[in-house]
Amino acid sequence: MKNNIASLSLALALALAVTAAGAEKADRSKPMNVEADALRYDDLQQTSVFTGRVVVTKGTIVIRGAKMTVKQDPEGFQFGVVTAEPGRLAFFRQKRDEVDEYIEGEAETIEYDGRADRVKFIGRAEMRRLRGTTINDETSGSVITYDNTNETFSVDGGVASATPANPGGRVRATLAPRSPASAPAAPASGTRGAAPPARLRSTTTLQQEAR
Repeated sequence: MKNNIASLSLALALALAVTAAGAEKADRSKPMNVEADALRYDDLQQTSVFTGRVVVTKGTIVIRGAKMTVKQDPEGFQFGVVTAEPGRLAFFRQKRDEVDEYIEGEAETIEYDGRADRVKFIGRAEMRRLRGTTINDETSGSVITYDNTNETFSVDGGVASATPANPGGRVRATLAPRSPASAPAAPASGTRGAAPPARLRSTTTLQQEAR
């Protein structure tokens, strides 16, 4: 087993309070809108290449980067690969269902798979859960894969994510304790009912620009 690689899936997802409030399900069926300085389109391959200050919106999803290649399958699902300028990071943001919370991530490359409803952050990857203006939970590694369908994510470390402060490239996560105010209220005496679903812990709103 490689010492510098660690994988976290459902266990870490639960630790970071991934709950019934998942990312916006409706985003999957929304049209993808793209702004860029230039576009090259291949009708035969159903592939579009956008370059220069690329901004993508799809429902509540916002993605920013230097270049994006998008391929659409016969059923209309899009697969996009966004890359950043050298030395910088591409940016991703998506609202969560039913709560004023967001998922934000940054990486050298961001892959969006519309069919699988999955986002992958590759290279100096970071991901945060946001609410209001306070960061609550965040993690970093070499590769982060967020699965919206199953509401889980995995984080891989490795040399590719090494920094002077973390030369081994190990996965790092910051977990905030759950606020007492966010705990569900106890049912009234003498009554029985289903417990309300767990809520995602508080988080923040970050700059909406790639580093």
